Amino acid sequence: MKNYDDSIYFLGEWGRFQQIVFFLLCAGIMPHGFGFMSLVFLTAIPSHHCLVPEVNLSEKWYNAIIPIEELSRCSRYRLDVVRNLSALGLIPGEDVNLSDLEQEACVDGWSYSTDIYQSTIVSEFDLVCSDQWKQPFTSTVLLMGVLFGSFLSGQVSDRFGRKPVLFTNMALQATFTIAETFSPSWTVFSVFIFITGVGHCSYYLSSFVLGTEILTGKVRLMFSSMAVCLGFAVGYMLLPLVAYFLRDWKSLLLGGSLPCLLYIPLWWFIPESPRWLLSQGRVEEAEAILRKAAKMNKVEAPRVIFEDHITHTDEAETHPEEHYNIFDLLRTKNIRNITIILFLIWITMSTGYYGLSLDSSQMHANPYISSFLSAAVEVPAYISAWLALRYLPRRLSFICILLLGGVSLFLIQLVPQSLSALSVALEMLGKFGLTAGFSIVYVYTAEIYPTVLRNTAAGTLSTVARVATCLVPFVLKLSVYFKYLPKITMGTLAVMSAFAAFFLPESFGQPLPQTIQQMHKRGSLVPKRI
Repeated sequence: MKNYDDSIYFLGEWGRFQQIVFFLLCAGIMPHGFGFMSLVFLTAIPSHHCLVPEVNLSEKWYNAIIPIEELSRCSRYRLDVVRNLSALGLIPGEDVNLSDLEQEACVDGWSYSTDIYQSTIVSEFDLVCSDQWKQPFTSTVLLMGVLFGSFLSGQVSDRFGRKPVLFTNMALQATFTIAETFSPSWTVFSVFIFITGVGHCSYYLSSFVLGTEILTGKVRLMFSSMAVCLGFAVGYMLLPLVAYFLRDWKSLLLGGSLPCLLYIPLWWFIPESPRWLLSQGRVEEAEAILRKAAKMNKVEAPRVIFEDHITHTDEAETHPEEHYNIFDLLRTKNIRNITIILFLIWITMSTGYYGLSLDSSQMHANPYISSFLSAAVEVPAYISAWLALRYLPRRLSFICILLLGGVSLFLIQLVPQSLSALSVALEMLGKFGLTAGFSIVYVYTAEIYPTVLRNTAAGTLSTVARVATCLVPFVLKLSVYFKYLPKITMGTLAVMSAFAAFFLPESFGQPLPQTIQQMHKRGSLVPKRI
């Protein structure tokens, strides 16, 4: 009785068929990286102050009506009072003490600077002053859509197939991104961006699953741990380049959504997962795909690729009679300790990665340079993660990466303002460490838990991490109280996680555990009394 990989061994690992699937799926991820990270520019806050309508004021009073202090973004001196003083010919600061004048809110709206951004959703919907909470909450809404998409995608994909879900979510992402440009209000925009978030996550997960199920061997490892991530990074790198020329938020959204339409013809080049078709009992369709793949690879397919009972082989091997659930992740001391440590690590990686990515525009005076650097550093990070997965122990890799990220973020506050380049370098070093760790944590989690708990563990840990990610935009707002507080928070989590990772079991070069008993035998460094 042969398993699936043995049955398709005749195809090889890197023929023309696998190359087409590999590169097309990676290319399809690029709009996802572009669209998701466009939040950096969509929610940017331009310099602004109260709008002063065209009234009969002297030039001196017109320049003095906005208070100099920080409050000036949300208030001005009362216009009727200023108009009367101006009509009397009084001079501000000489005849009139400005501190004695009564102030009022920006009743006529705001005037926004167009030096960097022609427009953003902040200037479009006036997300400032009393409505400033809506600015970070917009990012949270998108991340909530991603959270919902992570729940929905797996179930729908298992029911209807990988390929239909992949292209449906591509259409969903493009359609509602375009719809966002016609939003008459922030509320409507939030609804659309939530649905876009669902499409972003579902598309990424569908691509990831489809590639890992079609590809085999070392090619599968390269795809899942590096290539699909690099596709995201390349799309992210293109974002600041396009945003530099399209400085209007609507043009930027259209620029990111229209390329999705170019991927429609890929329907005829990307196949359904033969592995999924087998799980549904559709053996003839699975064999038809593999025979076509054999022709593309110029190899001969056997007369019978799958035996009659192969459809149920994997289910028999991976689904024992006893069923497990989320509570089994906390049932015994050993598994509970490991799960709690991984909860902390997943939250650290997710919070650190998205926090540093969404805050990249604040890193440098030029937000476009900042965003490009933040994206470019992901390329060596993913390559390093792939090399670490192939050659280095997991626990050592994690400890070093977390310490690198955490210590770098801590040191930023000690850098003098005159050495801004050093601050940027330290932040990029922190982004490098947390990005590489985020790539490794998926594989490490799968290697630690047994087959009977692997999917449950990965899904639960990913969900908890995404819930924490929804709070990232508000963590970044802690900079109002102290400029470096968000980075100190992320650095503290990274250092704590590095210490906690020391108590995890090593999995490098070891077979995947099949049962809970095998996981217990592997053990960990956590003392038994804990």
